[in-house]
Amino acid sequence: MEENLNQIGNSSNYNGEEEQQGDPESNTLNQPLVKANRTLSSTPLALVGTKVSHIESLDYEINENDLFKHDWRKRSKTQVLQYIFLKWTFACLIGLFTGLIATLINLAVENIAGYKLLAVGHFLAQERYVTGLVIFAGANLGLTLVASVLCVCFAPTAAGPGIPEIKAYLNGIDTPNMFGATTMFVKIVGSIGAVAAGLDLGKEGPLVHIGTCIASLLGQGGPDNHRLKWRWLRYFNNDRDRRDLITCGSAAGVCAAFRSPVGGVLFALEEVATWWRSALLWRTFFSTAVVVVVLREFIQICKSGKCGLFGRGGLIMFDVSHVSYTYHVTDIIPITLIGVIGGVLGSLYNHFLHKVLRLYNLINQKGKIHKVLLALTVSLFTSVCLYGLPFLASCTPCDPSIEEKCPTNGRSGNFKQFHCPKGYYSDLATLLLTTNDDAVRNIFSSNTPNEFSMGSLWIFFVLYCILGLFTFGIATPSGLFLPIILMGSAYGRMLGGLMGSYTSIDQGLYAVLGAASLMAGSMRMTVSLCVIFLELTNNLLLLPITMIVLLIAKTVGDSFNPSIYDIILHLKGLPFLEANPEPWMRNLSVGELGDAKPPVVTLQGVEKVSKIVDVLRNTTHNAFPVLDEGEVPVGLGTGAIELHGLILRAHLVKVLKKRWFLTEKRRTEEWEVREKFPWDELAEREDNFDDVAITSSEMQMYVDLHPLTNTTPYTVMENMSVAKALVLFRQVGLRHLLIVPRIQTSGMSPVIGILTRQDLRAYNILQAFPHLEKSKGRKAH
Repeated sequence: MEENLNQIGNSSNYNGEEEQQGDPESNTLNQPLVKANRTLSSTPLALVGTKVSHIESLDYEINENDLFKHDWRKRSKTQVLQYIFLKWTFACLIGLFTGLIATLINLAVENIAGYKLLAVGHFLAQERYVTGLVIFAGANLGLTLVASVLCVCFAPTAAGPGIPEIKAYLNGIDTPNMFGATTMFVKIVGSIGAVAAGLDLGKEGPLVHIGTCIASLLGQGGPDNHRLKWRWLRYFNNDRDRRDLITCGSAAGVCAAFRSPVGGVLFALEEVATWWRSALLWRTFFSTAVVVVVLREFIQICKSGKCGLFGRGGLIMFDVSHVSYTYHVTDIIPITLIGVIGGVLGSLYNHFLHKVLRLYNLINQKGKIHKVLLALTVSLFTSVCLYGLPFLASCTPCDPSIEEKCPTNGRSGNFKQFHCPKGYYSDLATLLLTTNDDAVRNIFSSNTPNEFSMGSLWIFFVLYCILGLFTFGIATPSGLFLPIILMGSAYGRMLGGLMGSYTSIDQGLYAVLGAASLMAGSMRMTVSLCVIFLELTNNLLLLPITMIVLLIAKTVGDSFNPSIYDIILHLKGLPFLEANPEPWMRNLSVGELGDAKPPVVTLQGVEKVSKIVDVLRNTTHNAFPVLDEGEVPVGLGTGAIELHGLILRAHLVKVLKKRWFLTEKRRTEEWEVREKFPWDELAEREDNFDDVAITSSEMQMYVDLHPLTNTTPYTVMENMSVAKALVLFRQVGLRHLLIVPRIQTSGMSPVIGILTRQDLRAYNILQAFPHLEKSKGRKAH
């Protein structure tokens, strides 16, 4: 992680402490809960990758101002077809480029790691074990150094899996520099280096991040400094359409990692996306279909031997369609046991990883050199363990009945000779001295009940538990899928060995179920994981027992702590809004919440330039209510004030930069606005007010804000519960929610507060209303 994590993490700690106060849940909504003894506050800082960034929300809401309405009315059928055609074209390109980059990463990893293992095998055959260790550790250190230096010096946001930040973005949080061209390049090269170095990391999480980077770059027309100004791209110059593209990119990334098109779509739906609709489902499915076509063609080419050392490796594919097996009612006991163990171990893994990430923060605070040294230390420890531990395992004679070559010291193979005499193999070297993908393939192997001894499986399991904790969090691109699969498959196969003749299920299938259970116990996914494992194994007979294992593991894990991605979101301080509000939020009204905030800053429909400049300089708000005092419907008393709408800070800055000023206080004509402001230009974020110079004479001029104001902002009554407002805010994808009074008297403002995502976070509410802490603590128990 990165500096200031303690400060940020403290503001988002999910563990509440109980206070000895009266029970607030005994109150009703009609009664004030408690008086706030402090203002509602929050920190705008959070970690994106390993970089501390200023966090803002995204504008997913359609800004229905006069310019938007005019453009919507005049759009021709041709323009609508262009927009639809571009959406599907981008979905196709996202799948195509994600598949090609996944192909590149797989080829590079398998060939780099393959030549490294061939060199080590050459020295092992000559019994030059020390030289083999030096070559092995030196190559791994060099690869780790490249990956770490790129992340630390050029793209800190490329470190880690990237999935928590993607979840945050699709939840409505702007994550700066997360989807840039530099980040994507470093993610690609860094993933190749880290995975080829033998670190306990996967390329699955980085592939999801790469897919989203491709989607974002396509939608905005390229990198920030070299964007295409193609007229058709103006349709995607908004946060809403970019959100849809990034959702497609995340699904394509999972599909590229596991060759699982349906699993990729379900992963986007279940894990990362906050907002979903049927049209988006079709486009994500189309993207994943294109990825599968690219990967399938790539596999066919590699089967002809044109991919160097790629061979059968690179894509985790455990095809058990040829394995015939049955399971009975008695098998429900070991299957249930696997699920329970997966839930317990998954929650333990989440707990200890949370502690390790906080420890790494203390090291990373010391600077860039310490981040690189930490990565190199983990790499050296990993290399020594992978190379040295096989010496502890005994040699096993080769079974003459098997068809596969035994023993071998080549780049892959299921029976590595290592230090054993001719005719013998080292089962632990088969699992450790290979790539992570081949290790999964070996431990998943079916019809090999005696290939791995129980002692070797125990060593493998303990080692990867340790490596899985201490490798994640270093300054390299990293994924969590593969480390968890390795740990889960180890205890699954051990349990299968202990069952012996009690069960008819193959040990390799136990390994598959163990991997699925640990992933469900840590990541808390069910439907998408089930489909991913079905597409990996290519056997529908696994469906019933896989479903049972995943449901049990998730249920057990949920009773202990949140999912690993939720924990990382909290650690990074990203203001993610959960789907389910806290129970005590039902007893707190938005009016009480608004009272804990500073007074609302409002603007007039035709406002003086000096007032706008003063508001921009002295506040950090991103939206301001626009009020009209003189223009009210007939029937209302004198002095009534009209709420015209809400204007964004970025639009105010654009007005000042374009100097759209009036010498007299009046409303402008529609043609005047369209002449100065193209509708698509208003979608660009422009909040840098520092370089705007306003003269003293211009300060006395006026600006008509009516044409730029969103006349249909979402509003809630002051007596609405916070829980209901949170559900509305999250499901619609809002950035601002106006609080209006139940009864508006003469001279009273029609807006009594504005809620943002920070105001609806449980931790921030508890800072203003500490008496609610007891409810939170009691719920935790």
